[in-house]
Amino acid sequence: MREIAIIEAPSVLGLRPSGVQDLPTALLDAGLLDQPGAVRGGRLEAPPYDPERDPGTGVLNPGAIASYSVVLADTVGDILDRGAFPLVLGGDCSILLGNLLALRRRGRHGLLFLDGHTDFYQPSAEPLGEAASMDLALVTGRGPRLLTDLEGSGPLVRDEDVVAFGFRDSAESAEAGMQPLPPELHAVDLDAVRAAGAEAAARDAVARLTGRASAGYWVHLDVDVLDDAVMPAVDYRRPGGLTWSELESVLRTALADERAAGLDVTIFNPRLDPDGGIAARLTECLRHGLSALTGRGDPGRTSGEAPA
Repeated sequence: MREIAIIEAPSVLGLRPSGVQDLPTALLDAGLLDQPGAVRGGRLEAPPYDPERDPGTGVLNPGAIASYSVVLADTVGDILDRGAFPLVLGGDCSILLGNLLALRRRGRHGLLFLDGHTDFYQPSAEPLGEAASMDLALVTGRGPRLLTDLEGSGPLVRDEDVVAFGFRDSAESAEAGMQPLPPELHAVDLDAVRAAGAEAAARDAVARLTGRASAGYWVHLDVDVLDDAVMPAVDYRRPGGLTWSELESVLRTALADERAAGLDVTIFNPRLDPDGGIAARLTECLRHGLSALTGRGDPGRTSGEAPA
Protein backbone atom coordinates (compact mmCIF):
# COMPACT_ATOMS: atom_id res chain seq x y z
CA MET A 1 0.00 0.00 0.00
CA ARG A 2 1.38 3.38 -0.97
CA GLU A 3 1.69 5.97 1.78
CA ILE A 4 -0.56 9.02 1.34
CA ALA A 5 1.10 12.10 2.84
CA ILE A 6 -1.44 14.83 3.55
CA ILE A 7 0.00 18.33 3.22
CA GLU A 8 -2.01 21.26 4.56
CA ALA A 9 -1.59 24.26 2.27
CA PRO A 10 -4.22 26.75 3.50
CA SER A 11 -3.18 29.60 1.20
CA VAL A 12 -5.74 32.17 0.09
CA LEU A 13 -3.18 34.41 -1.61
CA GLY A 14 -4.91 33.83 -4.94
CA LEU A 15 -8.40 34.56 -3.63
CA ARG A 16 -9.27 36.18 -0.30
CA PRO A 17 -9.59 35.00 3.30
CA SER A 18 -13.24 34.00 2.87
CA GLY A 19 -12.98 30.64 4.61
CA VAL A 20 -11.28 28.31 2.13
CA GLN A 21 -8.22 28.47 4.39
CA ASP A 22 -10.20 26.25 6.77
CA LEU A 23 -10.46 23.42 4.20
CA PRO A 24 -7.60 21.28 5.57
CA THR A 25 -8.82 21.38 9.16
CA ALA A 26 -12.39 20.61 8.13
CA LEU A 27 -11.46 17.53 6.09
CA LEU A 28 -9.03 16.23 8.69
CA ASP A 29 -11.67 16.69 11.38
CA ALA A 30 -14.09 14.77 9.15
CA GLY A 31 -11.78 11.76 9.18
CA LEU A 32 -9.57 12.01 6.10
CA LEU A 33 -6.61 10.70 8.11
CA ASP A 34 -8.57 7.49 8.64
CA GLN A 35 -7.83 6.63 5.00
CA PRO A 36 -5.57 3.54 4.94
CA GLY A 37 -1.98 4.62 4.45
CA ALA A 38 -2.64 8.28 5.29
CA VAL A 39 -0.12 10.21 7.35
CA ARG A 40 0.44 13.89 8.06
CA GLY A 41 2.84 15.51 5.62
CA GLY A 42 3.11 18.90 7.29
CA ARG A 43 1.36 22.26 7.28
CA LEU A 44 2.63 25.26 5.33
CA GLU A 45 1.34 28.63 6.44
CA ALA A 46 1.10 31.25 3.73
CA PRO A 47 2.66 34.73 3.87
CA PRO A 48 0.40 37.59 4.99
CA TYR A 49 -2.45 38.46 2.63
CA ASP A 50 -2.35 41.84 0.89
CA PRO A 51 -5.75 42.99 -0.43
CA GLU A 52 -4.17 45.57 -2.75
CA ARG A 53 -3.79 44.52 -6.38
CA ASP A 54 -0.18 44.65 -7.55
CA PRO A 55 0.08 47.48 -10.11
CA GLY A 56 2.88 45.84 -12.09
CA THR A 57 1.25 42.46 -12.70
CA GLY A 58 -2.43 43.16 -12.08
CA VAL A 59 -2.50 40.18 -9.70
CA LEU A 60 -3.11 39.95 -5.96
CA ASN A 61 -0.07 38.86 -3.94
CA PRO A 62 2.11 37.77 -6.88
CA GLY A 63 5.40 37.79 -4.96
CA ALA A 64 3.93 35.92 -2.03
CA ILE A 65 2.37 33.32 -4.34
CA ALA A 66 5.71 32.81 -6.06
CA SER A 67 7.61 32.34 -2.81
CA TYR A 68 4.92 30.07 -1.32
CA SER A 69 4.96 27.96 -4.49
CA VAL A 70 8.66 27.25 -4.04
CA VAL A 71 8.19 26.19 -0.41
CA LEU A 72 5.24 23.98 -1.34
CA ALA A 73 7.23 22.45 -4.20
CA ASP A 74 10.02 21.56 -1.77
CA THR A 75 7.58 19.75 0.53
CA VAL A 76 5.76 17.95 -2.29
CA GLY A 77 9.09 16.99 -3.81
CA ASP A 78 10.36 15.45 -0.59
CA ILE A 79 7.24 13.30 -0.45
CA LEU A 80 7.60 12.23 -4.08
CA ASP A 81 11.23 11.34 -3.55
CA ARG A 82 10.43 8.94 -0.75
CA GLY A 83 7.87 7.18 -2.94
CA ALA A 84 4.77 8.48 -1.16
CA PHE A 85 1.66 10.01 -2.73
CA PRO A 86 1.17 13.72 -1.90
CA LEU A 87 -2.39 14.83 -1.12
CA VAL A 88 -2.36 18.62 -0.85
CA LEU A 89 -5.29 20.33 0.87
CA GLY A 90 -5.74 24.01 -0.07
CA GLY A 91 -6.60 26.84 0.05
CA ASP A 92 -7.36 28.30 -3.27
CA CYS A 93 -6.34 27.10 -6.71
CA SER A 94 -3.07 29.05 -6.78
CA ILE A 95 -1.50 26.15 -4.86
CA LEU A 96 -1.43 24.34 -8.20
CA LEU A 97 1.73 26.28 -9.08
CA GLY A 98 3.74 24.79 -6.24
CA ASN A 99 2.50 21.28 -6.91
CA LEU A 100 3.42 21.42 -10.58
CA LEU A 101 6.75 23.08 -9.83
CA ALA A 102 7.64 19.99 -7.79
CA LEU A 103 6.90 17.81 -10.81
CA ARG A 104 8.55 20.20 -13.27
CA ARG A 105 11.82 19.80 -11.36
CA ARG A 106 11.54 16.07 -12.05
CA GLY A 107 10.72 16.03 -15.75
CA ARG A 108 7.76 16.31 -18.06
CA HIS A 109 4.37 15.63 -16.48
CA GLY A 110 0.71 16.10 -17.29
CA LEU A 111 -2.27 17.65 -15.53
CA LEU A 112 -5.82 16.41 -15.10
CA PHE A 113 -7.66 19.63 -14.27
CA LEU A 114 -11.03 18.93 -12.59
CA ASP A 115 -12.76 22.27 -12.17
CA GLY A 116 -16.13 23.86 -12.79
CA HIS A 117 -14.23 26.77 -14.34
CA THR A 118 -11.38 26.82 -16.85
CA ASP A 119 -9.36 29.34 -14.78
CA PHE A 120 -7.69 30.71 -17.91
CA TYR A 121 -8.15 34.41 -17.25
CA GLN A 122 -5.47 36.95 -18.02
CA PRO A 123 -5.01 39.75 -15.42
CA SER A 124 -6.68 42.36 -17.62
CA ALA A 125 -9.91 40.32 -17.75
CA GLU A 126 -9.98 39.12 -14.13
CA PRO A 127 -11.99 41.77 -12.28
CA LEU A 128 -10.33 41.31 -8.87
CA GLY A 129 -6.86 40.13 -9.87
CA GLU A 130 -7.35 36.72 -8.27
CA ALA A 131 -4.77 34.15 -9.33
CA ALA A 132 -7.30 31.46 -8.43
CA SER A 133 -9.06 32.40 -11.69
CA MET A 134 -5.78 32.28 -13.63
CA ASP A 135 -4.07 29.13 -12.38
CA LEU A 136 -4.43 27.05 -15.55
CA ALA A 137 -3.20 29.98 -17.62
CA LEU A 138 -0.25 30.53 -15.28
CA VAL A 139 0.95 26.93 -15.19
CA THR A 140 0.85 26.78 -19.00
CA GLY A 141 2.99 29.91 -19.22
CA ARG A 142 0.46 32.71 -19.74
CA GLY A 143 0.61 35.73 -17.46
CA PRO A 144 3.19 37.71 -15.50
CA ARG A 145 6.66 36.19 -15.68
CA LEU A 146 6.94 36.29 -11.89
CA LEU A 147 4.32 33.52 -11.80
CA THR A 148 4.80 31.78 -15.15
CA ASP A 149 8.56 31.28 -15.01
CA LEU A 150 9.19 30.03 -11.48
CA GLU A 151 12.86 29.18 -11.02
CA GLY A 152 13.32 29.95 -14.71
CA SER A 153 11.60 26.69 -15.62
CA GLY A 154 8.25 27.81 -16.97
CA PRO A 155 5.88 26.79 -18.31
CA LEU A 156 5.22 24.19 -15.65
CA VAL A 157 3.17 22.04 -18.00
CA ARG A 158 2.74 21.95 -21.77
CA ASP A 159 -0.64 22.68 -23.35
CA GLU A 160 -0.74 19.23 -24.93
CA ASP A 161 -0.16 17.60 -21.54
CA VAL A 162 -3.34 19.07 -19.99
CA VAL A 163 -6.90 17.78 -19.89
CA ALA A 164 -9.44 20.32 -18.59
CA PHE A 165 -12.34 18.19 -17.38
CA GLY A 166 -15.91 18.93 -16.31
CA PHE A 167 -15.98 22.72 -16.67
CA ARG A 168 -19.22 24.56 -17.36
CA ASP A 169 -18.27 28.26 -17.60
CA SER A 170 -17.63 28.68 -21.33
CA ALA A 171 -20.35 31.27 -21.96
CA GLU A 172 -19.54 33.21 -18.80
CA SER A 173 -15.80 33.33 -19.43
CA ALA A 174 -16.20 34.33 -23.08
CA GLU A 175 -18.51 37.17 -22.08
CA ALA A 176 -15.95 38.34 -19.51
CA GLY A 177 -13.20 38.43 -22.14
CA MET A 178 -11.13 35.49 -20.93
CA GLN A 179 -8.47 34.38 -23.40
CA PRO A 180 -9.53 31.22 -25.26
CA LEU A 181 -8.14 27.83 -24.38
CA PRO A 182 -5.38 26.85 -26.83
CA PRO A 183 -6.26 24.16 -29.38
CA GLU A 184 -3.51 21.83 -28.11
CA LEU A 185 -5.07 21.69 -24.63
CA HIS A 186 -7.67 18.92 -24.50
CA ALA A 187 -10.95 20.36 -23.21
CA VAL A 188 -13.77 18.10 -22.01
CA ASP A 189 -16.63 20.21 -20.72
CA LEU A 190 -19.47 18.96 -18.56
CA ASP A 191 -21.66 18.14 -21.56
CA ALA A 192 -18.89 16.06 -23.12
CA VAL A 193 -18.33 14.21 -19.83
CA ARG A 194 -22.03 13.40 -19.67
CA ALA A 195 -22.15 12.31 -23.31
CA ALA A 196 -19.32 9.82 -22.83
CA GLY A 197 -20.09 8.88 -19.23
CA ALA A 198 -17.87 10.02 -16.38
CA GLU A 199 -15.80 6.83 -16.11
CA ALA A 200 -15.23 6.52 -19.86
CA ALA A 201 -14.33 10.20 -20.12
CA ALA A 202 -11.85 9.80 -17.27
CA ARG A 203 -10.29 6.73 -18.90
CA ASP A 204 -9.82 8.70 -22.09
CA ALA A 205 -8.26 11.59 -20.16
CA VAL A 206 -5.79 9.26 -18.44
CA ALA A 207 -4.91 7.65 -21.77
CA ARG A 208 -4.12 11.05 -23.24
CA LEU A 209 -2.01 12.08 -20.27
CA THR A 210 -0.03 8.86 -20.05
CA GLY A 211 0.48 8.72 -23.80
CA ARG A 212 2.13 12.14 -23.90
CA ALA A 213 3.65 12.74 -20.46
CA SER A 214 5.35 9.47 -19.66
CA ALA A 215 6.66 10.63 -16.26
CA GLY A 216 3.11 10.85 -14.89
CA TYR A 217 0.46 13.44 -14.12
CA TRP A 218 -1.01 15.52 -11.33
CA VAL A 219 -4.73 15.63 -10.49
CA HIS A 220 -6.15 19.04 -9.51
CA LEU A 221 -9.60 19.05 -7.90
CA ASP A 222 -11.51 22.27 -7.43
CA VAL A 223 -14.65 21.10 -5.66
CA ASP A 224 -16.84 23.49 -7.65
CA VAL A 225 -16.65 20.86 -10.41
CA LEU A 226 -19.42 19.25 -8.35
CA ASP A 227 -23.07 20.08 -8.88
CA ASP A 228 -24.00 23.26 -7.06
CA ALA A 229 -26.97 21.40 -5.62
CA VAL A 230 -24.64 19.14 -3.61
CA MET A 231 -21.64 21.50 -3.24
CA PRO A 232 -22.94 24.98 -2.40
CA ALA A 233 -19.98 25.63 -0.05
CA VAL A 234 -17.87 27.47 -2.63
CA ASP A 235 -17.34 31.18 -3.20
CA TYR A 236 -18.25 31.30 -6.92
CA ARG A 237 -21.36 29.22 -7.42
CA ARG A 238 -22.68 28.12 -10.80
CA PRO A 239 -25.59 25.79 -11.60
CA GLY A 240 -24.90 22.22 -12.66
CA GLY A 241 -21.85 20.04 -12.22
CA LEU A 242 -20.86 16.45 -11.51
CA THR A 243 -22.70 14.26 -9.04
CA TRP A 244 -20.87 12.74 -6.10
CA SER A 245 -20.88 9.32 -7.75
CA GLU A 246 -19.51 10.75 -11.00
CA LEU A 247 -16.66 12.49 -9.20
CA GLU A 248 -15.86 9.34 -7.22
CA SER A 249 -15.69 7.40 -10.48
CA VAL A 250 -13.41 9.99 -12.07
CA LEU A 251 -11.07 10.03 -9.07
CA ARG A 252 -10.89 6.25 -8.83
CA THR A 253 -10.08 6.02 -12.52
CA ALA A 254 -7.49 8.79 -12.38
CA LEU A 255 -5.75 7.49 -9.27
CA ALA A 256 -5.78 3.83 -10.23
CA ASP A 257 -3.00 4.41 -12.74
CA GLU A 258 0.45 4.16 -11.15
CA ARG A 259 1.52 7.28 -13.04
CA ALA A 260 -0.83 9.47 -11.00
CA ALA A 261 1.75 11.47 -9.03
CA GLY A 262 -0.42 13.45 -6.61
CA LEU A 263 -3.73 15.17 -5.91
CA ASP A 264 -4.75 18.56 -4.59
CA VAL A 265 -8.14 19.68 -3.28
CA THR A 266 -9.18 23.33 -3.34
CA ILE A 267 -11.95 25.91 -2.87
CA PHE A 268 -14.25 24.11 -0.41
CA ASN A 269 -15.34 26.75 2.13
CA PRO A 270 -16.26 25.21 5.50
CA ARG A 271 -17.80 28.48 6.68
CA LEU A 272 -20.59 27.80 4.17
CA ASP A 273 -21.08 24.33 5.69
CA PRO A 274 -22.12 25.12 9.28
CA ASP A 275 -23.19 21.60 10.25
CA GLY A 276 -20.20 19.89 8.64
CA GLY A 277 -22.36 17.67 6.47
CA ILE A 278 -20.71 18.67 3.18
CA ALA A 279 -17.23 18.22 4.65
CA ALA A 280 -18.18 14.70 5.70
CA ARG A 281 -19.53 13.87 2.24
CA LEU A 282 -16.48 15.36 0.51
CA THR A 283 -14.20 13.33 2.76
CA GLU A 284 -16.15 10.19 1.90
CA CYS A 285 -15.81 11.01 -1.80
CA LEU A 286 -12.06 11.52 -1.49
CA ARG A 287 -11.65 8.29 0.43
CA HIS A 288 -13.49 6.40 -2.31
CA GLY A 289 -11.19 7.94 -4.90
CA LEU A 290 -8.04 7.35 -2.88
CA SER A 291 -9.00 3.71 -2.38
CA ALA A 292 -7.70 3.18 -5.92
CA LEU A 293 -4.19 3.61 -4.52
CA THR A 294 -4.57 0.48 -2.39
CA GLY A 295 -2.37 -2.28 -3.67
CA ARG A 296 -0.55 -0.14 -6.18
CA GLY A 297 3.18 -0.71 -6.35
CA ASP A 298 5.61 1.91 -5.14
CA PRO A 299 6.60 3.78 -8.31
CA GLY A 300 9.58 5.36 -6.55
CA ARG A 301 11.12 8.54 -7.82
CA THR A 302 10.00 10.20 -10.99
CA SER A 303 12.73 11.49 -13.21
CA GLY A 304 13.48 12.63 -16.71
CA GLU A 305 14.54 15.53 -18.79
CA ALA A 306 12.65 18.80 -18.42
CA PRO A 307 10.74 20.01 -21.48
CA ALA A 308 12.44 22.59 -23.59
